[in-house]
Amino acid sequence: MHRTLRRLPSLDFLRGFEAVARRGSFTLAAEELFLTQSALSRQVKALEEALGVPLFERRHRAVTLTPAGAAFRGDVAEALRVIAAAAERAGTRSDALRVTTTVSFASLWVIPRLPAFREAHPEVEVFLSANDSFVDLARGDVDLAIRYLGAEVPASAVRLFGERMLPVVSPAVARRAPLRTPADLARHVLLHFDDPEGRLPWLHWPTWLAANGAAGLKPAGSLRFTLYDQLIQAAAGGQGVALGRLPLVQSFLDRGQLVAPFPRRYDSQRGYYVLAAPHAAARPDVEAFVAFLRAEAAKAEAGGAPARQRSKALKT
Repeated sequence: MHRTLRRLPSLDFLRGFEAVARRGSFTLAAEELFLTQSALSRQVKALEEALGVPLFERRHRAVTLTPAGAAFRGDVAEALRVIAAAAERAGTRSDALRVTTTVSFASLWVIPRLPAFREAHPEVEVFLSANDSFVDLARGDVDLAIRYLGAEVPASAVRLFGERMLPVVSPAVARRAPLRTPADLARHVLLHFDDPEGRLPWLHWPTWLAANGAAGLKPAGSLRFTLYDQLIQAAAGGQGVALGRLPLVQSFLDRGQLVAPFPRRYDSQRGYYVLAAPHAAARPDVEAFVAFLRAEAAKAEAGGAPARQRSKALKT
């Protein structure tokens, strides 16, 4: 083996270093790589020891690149890109269309529509990865990402739809304790999406209550959920009132599993977008899936159910 090759650092160490440099945080990089922060810190320290130079300056709640680290980052990022592209060309990756999105969006919106896509494109195998971690599309690990974005939207992103918020509840619960005004929510259990860092205030009950003249309302009880799809399943099961996100809960409303007692809704400033990886943007299967998502999104914004559900309804 060539002497230079024997001195190559571990690829895992290089990926860890690049992630920390890009995210500016060991915590965020560890979440992205599905590692513990201590394991990632040990990897970076081992890399620094192997190279004989410090790559980061570690400060309280901050990490910055040293001059040597900044120079090394550019070379490492380009090398990882080249390796990912080479693997793609060599056919070492699956031929499946690799799609990533959040857990809740996959469960409530994408999965119910996959049968219709498979019927239209039986030759395309879809691999769906549902997780809430940041994904670098330039690495080549996935072909498409569907994400919930706010003000900073990449120019290449294709908008699917925005989002509207409204309370939803099972018909049985609504019959037992009618909801005529927001003040009536005091007789109900409210289902909360757990957001301890306050990153999603528009999904919080206090925000909706304040906007609808019921600030400070005390409900009969509260339940909290870490995953939004679990929260909606709990609402459909009669466990309380949830803040529904249209069009994510539209199919529950269409099937009568949930009802929306109040006509007033408010719009979130964020929306759902699909982004194609640079290496995959021109592929026919990617173009077909994006076109399908856009068509389904247009129907969803008009209040339509998923394609498979519409097909069943027509046959009954």
